[in-house]
Amino acid sequence: MKTFFSYHKALMQLLHSAGFSALSQRTKLEALLTLCGDLLKTDSVSIWSMSSCGASLNREFYYQPQSGHHYLPYTLTRAEHALYFKVLEEAEILVTHDATQDPRTQSLRGTYVGHGSDVAAMLDVPIYDGNRLYGVLCLESAAQRHWSLPDIACATAFADTVSLTNTHQAWLNSRKELDYITHHDDFTGLQNRHSLEHRLQQLIQKDVPNHFALLWFDIDRLNTINNGLGDQVGDAVVSEVAARLRGLLLPGKDMVARVGGDEFAMLYAWPDDDSELAATVASIMDTLHQPIYIGQQKLVVTTSVGVALYPRDTDDINSLLRCSESAMYHAKACGRRQAQFYNQAVSVSAKARFLLESQLIDALANNGLSVFYQPIMSADLQTLVSCEALVRWSHPRAGFLSPAEFLPLAYEAGLMTELDLWVLERVCQDIKQARTQGLCMPTVAVNLSADTVMDPLLADKVFNLLEHYQIQGGQLELEMIEDAIKGDSSTLSDTLAQLVRMGIKLSIDDFGTGYSSLLRLKNLPFTKLKIDRSFIQDLPHDIDDCALTLSILGMARGLGLAVVAEGVENIDQEQWLQQQGCHYLQGFKYHRPMPVSDFFALLKAGMTHE
Repeated sequence: MKTFFSYHKALMQLLHSAGFSALSQRTKLEALLTLCGDLLKTDSVSIWSMSSCGASLNREFYYQPQSGHHYLPYTLTRAEHALYFKVLEEAEILVTHDATQDPRTQSLRGTYVGHGSDVAAMLDVPIYDGNRLYGVLCLESAAQRHWSLPDIACATAFADTVSLTNTHQAWLNSRKELDYITHHDDFTGLQNRHSLEHRLQQLIQKDVPNHFALLWFDIDRLNTINNGLGDQVGDAVVSEVAARLRGLLLPGKDMVARVGGDEFAMLYAWPDDDSELAATVASIMDTLHQPIYIGQQKLVVTTSVGVALYPRDTDDINSLLRCSESAMYHAKACGRRQAQFYNQAVSVSAKARFLLESQLIDALANNGLSVFYQPIMSADLQTLVSCEALVRWSHPRAGFLSPAEFLPLAYEAGLMTELDLWVLERVCQDIKQARTQGLCMPTVAVNLSADTVMDPLLADKVFNLLEHYQIQGGQLELEMIEDAIKGDSSTLSDTLAQLVRMGIKLSIDDFGTGYSSLLRLKNLPFTKLKIDRSFIQDLPHDIDDCALTLSILGMARGLGLAVVAEGVENIDQEQWLQQQGCHYLQGFKYHRPMPVSDFFALLKAGMTHE
């Protein structure tokens, strides 16, 4: 018993010695092996770890009192030493005075023990990591040895200490991982919003607070990239923007953080010179707007940036964050690809925008919107041939809002696809309702945003609507702007082909205001073009508008496409378009957009259509 107490005292002196707790895990384990081997006067002492699948034991630490620590890796496999592994897994302490004759270790004979090896007697104690078997502490003697009870108790105490050391290290590692996760974005490796707020707190609490700017970046139209080119391309764009912000060699740059899916923030030491700050922001944006190459694809990605200044704009952290984000949204509302500095007008605009956005979301969820219909007439017979579905919002306080007032908001809020599908479903409901009243609804044209067109599931969603309301595909015409089809995307081509197979007609809306090549128009299954009202309003008196409209009509004729002129308001416009061979006319000269009830009444009044 006295011997065990001396062993225990020596172990406690080591564990509580000055500096032991500050040692690395490896140094701690080496110190424990040294003390264990020296106290018990063994020929060797080692630590073995179990592989994750439990198929092998691997020697990690090896100490011999006569020669010190060695790195002598050795592996024992379960397949060759099944009984030995079973003993360890059953949490047994393996004590053998003659390892060459003990059934539990006989499989080691000829390789690890006996026949000239340095191992004849063994004392093995399991080591744990929590409740998982980590491995074994192995004491070995070159000669047969009768291990005493104090020897066994001492070895067990050392094995338990190794277990606690491993567990403590695992806890420290998990704390480091948790700290990293807590303060960093796992995708880009940049610091996250939590770190940004902590850094802001540090800067503000300094005895002499610094003047600094908070720049808030948002990648423009990332949803369109994800929908059209795939999430992998979108992720690559986010990663590249993060890398460019991280790599900026900019005096005064303090921190870059990722604060949202497509949003980043930068702290920058404000030089108290507005023109210098503006030049710095412009330089940053120029770097971000350089082309991005992903595989064989060249992408020009833009950002919108909001800038708030401390302490000029506010001396509060939360307010500073809101100010910079509000300025960013203002930059988007002003056309994207630009920077806006915060001011009070931005604050008022941001609050109004947030309120209106919330109300729009509520209107979408609770059928607070409506669909109006505007007839489209044949240019020759002046008969109703189709109609266009137009979304309207009767705001509870502001009254009827024009699409120009809320569609940009829906786009910025990422609501366009949801809005488009809502309109499509309402149109299908109205077509079915017309059928129950004995009316034959003409083909209905529905506008789709670029985000919706690039949705790879669009065809499936449209098919489900047709099936649910028992609508024929030929009763729908889907309109999309030129910019929605400018990319050479297989997803877009597949989607359009599927829609056409359903019998749906496709047309290009507001033609002439965007970008599309003749080759794209030739290779995609469109049957109709709509000339934007901006080209129609000054006909036939504006020579340039006449020339542009004639060129569109000629191109459409060459491609075999029908043409609709929208915004026709007077007889001079009508007669000129008729003379030039325009197929269809739409505008206030004939009918204003009307609620579905009025449109049904128009159909009942005997208006004929093709």
